[in-house]
Amino acid sequence: MREENGVREVVLVHRPAYDDWTLPKGKAHTGESDEACALREVEEETGLRCERGRELATSSYRDAADREKLVRYWLMHPTDGALQPTREVDDARWVPYEEAERILSYERDRVVLRSATGD
Repeated sequence: MREENGVREVVLVHRPAYDDWTLPKGKAHTGESDEACALREVEEETGLRCERGRELATSSYRDAADREKLVRYWLMHPTDGALQPTREVDDARWVPYEEAERILSYERDRVVLRSATGD
């Protein structure tokens, strides 16, 4: 999340495989901590290297293969890099918080977004 000219913004990514708008996330490599995974996945999906802040709401759901998924999120602030889609997503953009609420495809992501701002 960042603030530009008094407007809170968050990065959203579009995943063509699912045709959805969501928050950056992914699976940990063997032996990788959740915290390290979060930083790596954000960079892989957005091109942004970030500093991890406080932990946000956790999301759980069943995926398309009916497997239980648990996703941990952290507030992050970019320290380097340029926002650009990478091999896993076809669009990545800074979106004002209020617009993000409308664009996100899943209510579970809206819950995480609200936990970042206290709304």
